[in-house]
Amino acid sequence: MSYPRSHIGYIEEDFLAQLAEEARTKFGVGKVADYIPALAEVEPDQFGMAICHRDGRVQSCGDALVPFSIQSISKVISLVIAMRHADEFGLWQRLRQEPSGMPFSSLIQLEREEGIPRNPFVNAGALVIVDILVEKIFLILHHMREFVREHSGNRSINYDARVAESELRNTSRNAAIAHLIKSFGNIHGDVNRVLEVYCHFCALGMNCVDLARLFSFLASAGHSPISSQQLLSADQAREVNGMMLTCGLYDASGSYAAQVGLPAKSGVGGGIVAVLPGEFTVCAWSPRLDANGNSVGARWALEKLVDYLGRSPLG
Repeated sequence: MSYPRSHIGYIEEDFLAQLAEEARTKFGVGKVADYIPALAEVEPDQFGMAICHRDGRVQSCGDALVPFSIQSISKVISLVIAMRHADEFGLWQRLRQEPSGMPFSSLIQLEREEGIPRNPFVNAGALVIVDILVEKIFLILHHMREFVREHSGNRSINYDARVAESELRNTSRNAAIAHLIKSFGNIHGDVNRVLEVYCHFCALGMNCVDLARLFSFLASAGHSPISSQQLLSADQAREVNGMMLTCGLYDASGSYAAQVGLPAKSGVGGGIVAVLPGEFTVCAWSPRLDANGNSVGARWALEKLVDYLGRSPLG
């Protein structure tokens, strides 16, 4: 299917309608995340996408208002909160900003590198971030929920208690990661509390419109058009975008950067949030995953969007 080229700041509604229709041809490819029982029950053949422009205007198609478990997309949000509340020099002493080239739940690299996670978007890095937040912020679960509510403009967002419970019952590997990090002295607090908070973060229920609006500050030099607040400095926003581009799709980040070229973060709930700095943020969602844990339909849609735009941050 061929599409007319877009004009900056505007996406043709016909393109979005055709994209949602063609996405149906990708149904049946991949499988839902069955290692978390609550996610295994999600209807697999769904697709939605939402785009939030710098002025806060939203365009959407398909199942863009269907809530889903954001899972590892939450790792960007927790990182941003940590950057707002913790000493950044100390933060980057406890984890790095490098691609891992390994599965997101790997222990091998962590052992070899003495408990210092490669980046905030692998599970080990996110657990260190949660440890920092638990220490810095009283009632961190309340703080996280209110942050996403305020900066997405949706006051009804909440944790899915059933998903959180399912994650906690099946968190043996994350527990092993956390205990390994603690053995190297890089988790300071109680491991069980860190795991509880981490699983709740992953269990936030949001839709494509919520996420596109929430992440809009990353397209606007750290300024949210939704809450009219400066959430990060321009330099910090660029830093987060850089880590999303190089680390956001785990060990598929390199091929994604070459084929799509938008800073992005995926989650095993089937969502991918991406940024075209200076223009918009986009969230695409489809529950079926590839072997790397990234949504087949969402990644395909982002490739089609970049083809339609005829440009990306990489040229």
